[in-house]
Amino acid sequence: MIKADVIIIGGGAAGFFTAINAAEKNPNQKIIILERGKEVLTKVRISGGGRCNVTHAEFIPRDLSQNYPRGEKELLGPFHTFMTGDTIEWFEKHGVELKTEEDGRMFPVSNSSESIINCFLFETRRLSVDVLLNQSVKEIQKVDDSFLITTTSDNFSAEKIVVATGSNPKIWKLLEGLGHTIIPAVPSLFTFNITDERIKDLAGIAKNARIKILKERDVLENNGSLLITHWGMSGPAILKLSAWGARTLESLKYQFEIEVNWLENISEEEVLDELKSLKVNFGKQTILKHSQFELPKRLWQSLIKATGISDTLTWAEATRENLQNIANQLTAGIFQVDGKSTFKEEFVTAGGVDLKEVNFKTFESKVCENLYFAGEVLNIDAITGGFNFQNAWTGGFIVSQNLSSPDPSQGGDQ
Repeated sequence: MIKADVIIIGGGAAGFFTAINAAEKNPNQKIIILERGKEVLTKVRISGGGRCNVTHAEFIPRDLSQNYPRGEKELLGPFHTFMTGDTIEWFEKHGVELKTEEDGRMFPVSNSSESIINCFLFETRRLSVDVLLNQSVKEIQKVDDSFLITTTSDNFSAEKIVVATGSNPKIWKLLEGLGHTIIPAVPSLFTFNITDERIKDLAGIAKNARIKILKERDVLENNGSLLITHWGMSGPAILKLSAWGARTLESLKYQFEIEVNWLENISEEEVLDELKSLKVNFGKQTILKHSQFELPKRLWQSLIKATGISDTLTWAEATRENLQNIANQLTAGIFQVDGKSTFKEEFVTAGGVDLKEVNFKTFESKVCENLYFAGEVLNIDAITGGFNFQNAWTGGFIVSQNLSSPDPSQGGDQ
């Protein structure tokens, strides 16, 4: 039996951050990280295309919390304790300087996730945190005041445990055995598969747009950059919709319609007025050849062709019906979504430990004393841009500050 004061299950971002901060606060604690794989910090390594999107340059707690479709209310208090500014300061103190890009995402100045990984590995060695690989957890039992953990190769015991395993169905099942409710996981942050002549051969074109998901009386909508891809549509506007609509879209089996306003905030009536003006002032101009409303030319031409008018029709020749059809295509085009695709290598899910069962002042379980959570094992997820990592840093830090007991053990024996 290997004994420790604290065992952290999960060798990812949240697990390492918790361990390092806990060891810094109380060097006398014996802390062990159990990682099921043969490598640690694998998600950190691939994040942001290998650069690691550490956090996002949003410095107001309430504004930061609004980037979490699940967890917005619960994270508001924790963000007052540890958030973006604290993250930047922490990494600089530990030798990793961060930089901010135009869209607010923050990366190591080195542009390499290895900077984060090397920092974490160095700190765990410096602080004598044991990192054990190939330790797939098979059982977690609470016996009196201790947790007994059985892995594929060893047995462990500890007074306190931290679960930082991300979206892991096997661990969720074990947590159910400790009394927790698990919200079933569904995909979040995905792109929309769309086969449509209007966007065929337009991959790479990006345009700020407003998108609505049409479902009976429920309307999900968002505006922002929409990117046309070989498979359909992506970009921040689509990804945000996929996150906020994660459960709704899963219930629809990813078969639904969206309405796209390619002009974002310009209404159909306003467009119609502008088209009438073009008819009066540019009557001899061929409609198809000259893009309007600052639309990319290829997109304009594709949408015009979709109205069925001839390639040679001029504004003067356009009927009221022609103008109405153009206005409709520009501001209320309907596209059929048929499935989804994972966004890059980063797979985010909505689901996990029910947030009502967690004390967010400490991130401790309300149903099982001395059991703590950090990261995406909870039913918390965010849009893309560094927000999921910020949740890991915030949760990990707060957990670490609550792991010390008044009379900490001087370490365990094997």
